[in-house]
Amino acid sequence: MSRPTIFASKFVGTVSLGLLTGSSLTLSFLTLPTLLDLPTLPPALSSFTHLRRTASSYQTLLTTLATTSLLLAYTLSPSKARHPYLLMTAAITASTWGIAWWRKDAERELTLEKGRSAEWARARAESGEVNGEVVREEMEEWRWGQVLRAGAWGWAWGMSVVGIWGDGF
Repeated sequence: MSRPTIFASKFVGTVSLGLLTGSSLTLSFLTLPTLLDLPTLPPALSSFTHLRRTASSYQTLLTTLATTSLLLAYTLSPSKARHPYLLMTAAITASTWGIAWWRKDAERELTLEKGRSAEWARARAESGEVNGEVVREEMEEWRWGQVLRAGAWGWAWGMSVVGIWGDGF
C-alpha cells in the first residue's frame, strides 16, 4: 500500500491515543475533584451521570479509532516495515476495554442503568434513594479506573510516538 496511507493510519492512531490520554487525565485530576466538592448531592450526581455517559461514548469511539488505525497500518505495511510497536500499541489500547469491563465503571451499583438520564439520577438523589457517601465512593472508583486507562493509553501513546519517529516520518 502507499506510504501516505500507512502514515495517515499511524498518525490517526497516535493522535487518538494522545486525545484519550489527555481526556482521561483531565477527568481524573481536574473534573472529578471539582464534582466531589459540590455542596449537595443532586447536582453532583446528575453532573457525574452526564459526565460518565459522555466520556464513555467518546472514549469508546477514540479507542476503537486508535486500535483500528494502528492495526490497519500494520496490515497495510510491507513485510519489512511491519514493526511490532504497531501491534503492541493496538493491544495496549484494546486492553483498556478489559479495564473498563473489569472495573465496570461502578455502573451496576448505583446511578446509571443503561438509558437513564441525568434528570433521573437527580430525581433519585432528591428523593433520598441515594446516599452521598455511596456516590462519593462511586466517583472515586470511576476516577481510579480513568487513571488506569490513562496510564495504558499514555504508555501506548509514548510507544507510538517513538515508533513513528523511528520510522522516519
